[in-house]
Amino acid sequence: MTQEDALNILKMGHNVFLTGQAGSGKTHVLNRYIEYLKRHNIGVAITASTGIAATHMDGMTIHSWSGIGIKDAMTNDELRALCKKSRISKRFQKTKVLIIDEISMLHSYRLNLVESVARMTKGSFEPFGGMQIILSGDFFQLPPVSKDTDSSVYLAFKSAAWKAMNVRICYLETQYRQNDKIYSSVLNAIRSNAVNQETLKALRARYRAAVPGREITRLYTHNADVDTINNIELSKLSGEPKHFFMQSRGVAKLVAELKRNCLAPENLVLKKGAVVMFVKNNFEREYVNGTLGTVVKFDENDNPVVRTKKGNIITALPESWKLEEGDKVIARISQVPLRLAWAITVHKSQGMSLDAAEVDLSKSFEPGMGYVALSRIRSLQGLRLMGLNEMALTVHPEAFSIDKQFIDLSRKETQAVKILSFSELNGAHNAFIRKSKSGDFVKTYSAANIRKTYMKAYEKWTEKDDLLLKTEFRAGKNTRELAAFFKRKVGAIRSRLKKLNLQ
Repeated sequence: MTQEDALNILKMGHNVFLTGQAGSGKTHVLNRYIEYLKRHNIGVAITASTGIAATHMDGMTIHSWSGIGIKDAMTNDELRALCKKSRISKRFQKTKVLIIDEISMLHSYRLNLVESVARMTKGSFEPFGGMQIILSGDFFQLPPVSKDTDSSVYLAFKSAAWKAMNVRICYLETQYRQNDKIYSSVLNAIRSNAVNQETLKALRARYRAAVPGREITRLYTHNADVDTINNIELSKLSGEPKHFFMQSRGVAKLVAELKRNCLAPENLVLKKGAVVMFVKNNFEREYVNGTLGTVVKFDENDNPVVRTKKGNIITALPESWKLEEGDKVIARISQVPLRLAWAITVHKSQGMSLDAAEVDLSKSFEPGMGYVALSRIRSLQGLRLMGLNEMALTVHPEAFSIDKQFIDLSRKETQAVKILSFSELNGAHNAFIRKSKSGDFVKTYSAANIRKTYMKAYEKWTEKDDLLLKTEFRAGKNTRELAAFFKRKVGAIRSRLKKLNLQ
């Protein structure tokens, strides 16, 4: 599927899983759709499974946005209490489209929990309370962090929420990051679970290989290794260090979350000659998250001046990371968008594009870790490989087994959208815009009334309820009519009828 096909499907209002290999342009498509939604004044919430991924798109974690925090599960009483919080309720009521990026790292049970909160808070029996849901990511990349031996049991596509929302698969099949055919074949072999001697031969050729004329970032699997390398390298440089302190304003708790997840440090220490990486996209100033360079001087205002690998000279000025609700900025931090980049962790590299990197995968501990690290790099000539272990070139078997299904489903979606005429496409897009702006029950009733009306769905059945259910069922009402009558889900009605030996 092309990016344009995916964008057309998104604009129709379908629930979508946007996927594709690293470098296929998933974030680009999301950003274009977000711009489209904002242009039409459609409430969109931008979230991700991790704070680092969230800051890439000026969003927040799905855990924070939905109010679930670090909880793995919530009782009905806890759900009710959350629903009564004005901040959470207003957030859901304003949102017509919810985006969750890096879905591979979100546990299935947490996606289920977000779905439950959405239904209760929105006051709707539809999946996710009727919002359009956009899940983006690649299950070949890093899985949910788990204490269990096999974290694949928690992959998001196994959740009840995923199965309930009739998700359309948009699989981007064109890869834009690598134009090196040999290297592309290496990455495809890992992704296809088909690593062979040719794959290993290509990688061995880059073992401790020189990368002429380039200062390169080192990717390691553990934080301790990264911090040690960066501090040692900075201490080798002569000259006085310059300190750049992060500025912040807004809700203290949210500011703390932004700081915790921002790749730029609170106290950035630089010297002339420091190897640095830009950690934010700014296409107008010709750098993106992952652009590498060297500090060549400090200007008259003490701003660091960086020469990138491509030879561009860029004065690094402070940038902002922010959290928004509607048109209001509720938290903001500002910092020079750089970090020391002699070394960085594989986890922090996810989403980046690197011209060159030294990669040590000898301590890999998760399937997909090697694929994430290697797929950051644009070409084989930009790779210096320091080590591998058996885990490094593996991917989750379940991610591999479902990938073909995703591709097949996506191609069917492509065929379906390509037969539509321009007027049919335009009509479908306009219909979703009208639906998103129409006066529905959420606007008709206050949040308190919605909770009062729909809270019944989460209460235990009483003897009186059972008696009334028997009466209405014997009077001829079907399960859908009973669900509306009792303000419960159809599945709950069927389950109760079965328990009462009526089905």
